[in-house]
Amino acid sequence: MLYGRSREQADIERLLAEARAGQSGTLVLRGQAGIGKSALLHYAAARAEDMRVLRGVGIESEAELPFAALHSLLRTGLGQIRTLPDAQATALSGALGLGDIAPENRFLVGLATLSLLAEVAGDGALLCLIDDAQWFDQASIDALLFAARRLDAEGVAMIFAAREGFPAAGLSELRLGGLDNAAAAALLPDVLPPQVRERLIEAADGNPLALIELPAALTAEQRAGRLSPVGAMPVADRVQEMFRNQIAALPEAARTALLIAAADGSGELETVVGAGASLRGLESAERSRLMEIRGTTIGFRHPLIRAAAYQSAPVTRRLAVHRALADALTASVAVDAADRRAWHLASAVLGIDEGVARELEEVAERARTRSGYAAIAAAYERAAELTADPVRRSGRLAAAALAASDAGLMERAAALADSATPDVDDPIVIGALIQVRAHREFEQGTPLAAGRIIMDGVPRVVARSSERATWLLVEAIRCAWSAGDAGLAEEAADSLRVLPEIGSPLVCGALGLTRLLSGDIGGGTKLMGEAVDGHALADLGVPGLTFTASLCFPLGRAALYEEIAGRVVAECRKSGMIGWLTAAFQDHGLAQGWLCRYGEAKATLNAGLRLAAELGHEHQVSHLMCSLAWVLAHQGDVEQCRANAEEGIARADGQGLVLAAAIGRWALGRLELGLGRPDAALQQFEGILPTGLTVLSAADQVEAAIRGGWPERAEEPLARYLEWARHVRQPSSDAIALRCRALVEKDEAHFAHAVRCHEAGDQPYEQARTQLAYGEWLRRARRRADARAQLRGALEIFDRLGTELWAERARAELRATGDVPAAPRKADDPLSVLTPRERQIVQLAANGTSNRDIAAQLFLSPRTVGYHLYKAFPKLGITSRSQLAAVARSSPVPD
Repeated sequence: MLYGRSREQADIERLLAEARAGQSGTLVLRGQAGIGKSALLHYAAARAEDMRVLRGVGIESEAELPFAALHSLLRTGLGQIRTLPDAQATALSGALGLGDIAPENRFLVGLATLSLLAEVAGDGALLCLIDDAQWFDQASIDALLFAARRLDAEGVAMIFAAREGFPAAGLSELRLGGLDNAAAAALLPDVLPPQVRERLIEAADGNPLALIELPAALTAEQRAGRLSPVGAMPVADRVQEMFRNQIAALPEAARTALLIAAADGSGELETVVGAGASLRGLESAERSRLMEIRGTTIGFRHPLIRAAAYQSAPVTRRLAVHRALADALTASVAVDAADRRAWHLASAVLGIDEGVARELEEVAERARTRSGYAAIAAAYERAAELTADPVRRSGRLAAAALAASDAGLMERAAALADSATPDVDDPIVIGALIQVRAHREFEQGTPLAAGRIIMDGVPRVVARSSERATWLLVEAIRCAWSAGDAGLAEEAADSLRVLPEIGSPLVCGALGLTRLLSGDIGGGTKLMGEAVDGHALADLGVPGLTFTASLCFPLGRAALYEEIAGRVVAECRKSGMIGWLTAAFQDHGLAQGWLCRYGEAKATLNAGLRLAAELGHEHQVSHLMCSLAWVLAHQGDVEQCRANAEEGIARADGQGLVLAAAIGRWALGRLELGLGRPDAALQQFEGILPTGLTVLSAADQVEAAIRGGWPERAEEPLARYLEWARHVRQPSSDAIALRCRALVEKDEAHFAHAVRCHEAGDQPYEQARTQLAYGEWLRRARRRADARAQLRGALEIFDRLGTELWAERARAELRATGDVPAAPRKADDPLSVLTPRERQIVQLAANGTSNRDIAAQLFLSPRTVGYHLYKAFPKLGITSRSQLAAVARSSPVPD
């Protein structure tokens, strides 16, 4: 029976009921040791008699073994791995040591975990109970959190019990406090005198474990009421001290058995006995109720008992036990025996030991084959601590720093990089250290400071590796672009111009971007155009393609931007480079929005936001929010556009992200134009700091100035846009340039020419704005019949695109001509009734993609895909999958 936990029990009951109804959910129970987290997990298991149940328990000594905890949780369901898609089955098998092929990336393991949980749930419901989650290895945490955040319609309930330090952002959380006095009193024996009961209630501070265990530790005199003053220790320490006292009262053989089991952590009886624990000692420890033996496994009744058994032993005994465990594992055939042996050897060493350091390097490389980035970092870090040679030590620290960065542990990565000696000569090590420090500064500081880190360190690389120096300098220019700093870009460009790789597309693009930042529109666009059209483009990897895609925006190349960004997204998914996927989502979503595919753009950018938040890519979150606001501005979603733009701009301004802030202010300016508030729009446009995007927003700035009655404020942005359009020579930009001239010069010929140019372009939103402006001009000239033709064309496009603010303006103009416009419609967007997630799934299904393949692409479970299709069919007025193609044939597949 649980006392004082009625609210928590109700939350668990609700979670289980939802799982039985097919709706998945998660709950994190957080609190100090002994507060009752495990008891609530036992309660959940007892209430889930009709459900399948998986259990996993974190063990501190296994926190550096990649996927050890995940294997423990999934072990009873591993037989169903074969039912997963091949890539997922291979990845999960490799991660868990059941196959020889390494997983492509840790997120594929997370997706496989999600799919396996859905398979285990089957047609019923599944309960996953994860205790002491704070001791889970990082690879297991990544996989489980990835799955937990994507649970939807699988009928899976997942409950984590953890202390502080367990990362649970985005999951429902319930913090457990101490019991009230009434509930606390119910846990104490009735035979205790009132004053003793009051003292224990006060001392336990509501901690259930303390209330249960402290009375058993009282002497006869203390039970009679002669209590000494309670020390000022936290209750968890008092309970642990009580366990230490119980351990100290045991025979030597039992204490030894407890110490060996605590140091081992695997729970394998064979290993514990092999390291010197006697069966008599184990039996004595079990009789004390401190541990229990089930078959061939050993478990402690509470994690604090394990901690007390280990910490109460002298350091010399702990070292000896770790050496004995290492010897016992030498002949073991267990999958992770070599890794555990190396870690026990490392725990038995106090000083330098190159032999153990080399074994830990092997542990790290084995972890690399299983995408265990946190484990790689831990092994290399410990190897560095055991290394005497400063150069070799720095190399191991650099490897640890890179792995920690890949794992998203930016602070740890930076600390490791800072620990390396400054006199390293290896360009690979130097480059890795610079990369880690700059990455950390970019994500958590400012891009300008990140660029300075690269520029200060690159001279040491140039003399040894011009190729690595080239990549670093291109990165510095990317930092300068994000920061809007022409000086930094020019400094990096000067260094690039003397390197052998000067003719490569990447260098060409970086130099062009530098010129654009410094105001040389013609020279910049020429070099960037050569870069994106370069024949070597097909040979670029994901980083190079990402940079090239981003060049397409200031070049006005919307279709090429979408093509390259889409290729990057596909390549990231195929190769497992998930760390690059947030930037790819941002580029692809922005390109889709530019091409007026707003539903797809929102789905892509929202997916990027979720992933960036999970990875801790704070700067990318700002970019994605501002880009999402830009898309929402077109659709006239005033509330959401403002919310995303204002938060995104505030974050970007604080982070020195001038480029992101420019997109956010451009979004607000376009929104104000759509609302008919040119003064507010002009204020936003004129607040955009110089970047490569100021040329694109200049056209909107011209319109705001003219509509607001300030023609003099249109002169500079008009000249800027005309020069840019003349160099990029794209049909849409040519048409917009003519529209701007028509607005300023009030020349109908420019309007008519602009409408004709739009016919060869790929931006219907801009075409409709041109026709609206032309129709307004014609109406004011009292040419109502001519005005109606243009305004009807504009309205048809605005309605089809779902750009409601602009559509309403076109309707108002038509009514002013005496026409009666039709009601709002989206005749060419049959999927407009769907949510962004439903739209993604429907479009993929319409192309014949199976539920399993859709799930793999969208990081969902097949069951969730089926659930969304089930909801989408009635909205679309269809009853079968075969009808989807006809409904969605006009919509391309989103990401």
